[in-house]
Amino acid sequence: MSFDEIYNIALMQGFAGLSLFSVLLLMGLGLAIIFGQMGVINMAHGEFMTIGAYTIFMFSSLTETYAPGLMQAYFPVAILAAFVIAFGFGWLTEWALIRHLYKRPLDTLLATWGLSLGMQQVFRSTFGPKEVSPTLPDWLMGSWSPSEGLDIPINGLFVLALTLLVTGGVLLALYKSRWGLRVRATVANRAMANATGINTKRTDRLTYAIGCGIAGVAGAAFTTIGSTGPTSGSLYIVDAFLVVTFGGAGSLLGTVASAFGIAQTQSISEFFMTGSMAKVLTLLLIVTILMIRPQGLFASKIRR
Repeated sequence: MSFDEIYNIALMQGFAGLSLFSVLLLMGLGLAIIFGQMGVINMAHGEFMTIGAYTIFMFSSLTETYAPGLMQAYFPVAILAAFVIAFGFGWLTEWALIRHLYKRPLDTLLATWGLSLGMQQVFRSTFGPKEVSPTLPDWLMGSWSPSEGLDIPINGLFVLALTLLVTGGVLLALYKSRWGLRVRATVANRAMANATGINTKRTDRLTYAIGCGIAGVAGAAFTTIGSTGPTSGSLYIVDAFLVVTFGGAGSLLGTVASAFGIAQTQSISEFFMTGSMAKVLTLLLIVTILMIRPQGLFASKIRR
């Protein structure tokens, strides 16, 4: 095998890792907002991702049946719908369940785990136990070949662009919007935020719902690289928590860096060993680094 062939294979594995990076980053962003900013351990976060994935499937099926002429245009609208529907379910979940469990992390873990199992059963009863895949637009199919022997999938480039857009939007909203100011004030000192007139309960609800909505967008991105089943989201929840913990809880920059590192390590190592061994290697590296730096890569600086 020549050097050029090895180089092209390494590049393609790297781009394959970017697709995984995109899904992990979107999942991690939602968790970083919910877990890092609010201290809620949301074990049902993967199911909000599944809501987004099934939304894309439903839009695909309805468009194909009733408006086949719009098949090339439905996908961006379905992504927006995935965010809105997951956001709505997140808002409802916070109002019905989460708001009663703040400052009780173990209770939130058990409650959201039970919610996760219940949502999986709803998916199974509604869509069936088998995995489903949407019909993607033609412009998402195929690959881009910048040089001979190097094929980069177009859907991976689209998902990466979507992830960068969402990440930039979250960072802009967190540091430049009224919502972001309220979130940061609530995290810094809830009592003082209440005293200045900030409705911290409403801020909590909106923050939780936005985190769930971002998970819905992660589900939309996931449909371009895999099929969707009732337990698809639960397969990513551990990796998403690893991303947040490894990057440093509450640090969005750490979430981006850890998602990229985990995805690339796993993707490139899968070329040289089996998938399970690549996963073990990735986990060993994370555990080793966390033993050296338990606060994560980019720990938030808090004045005590």
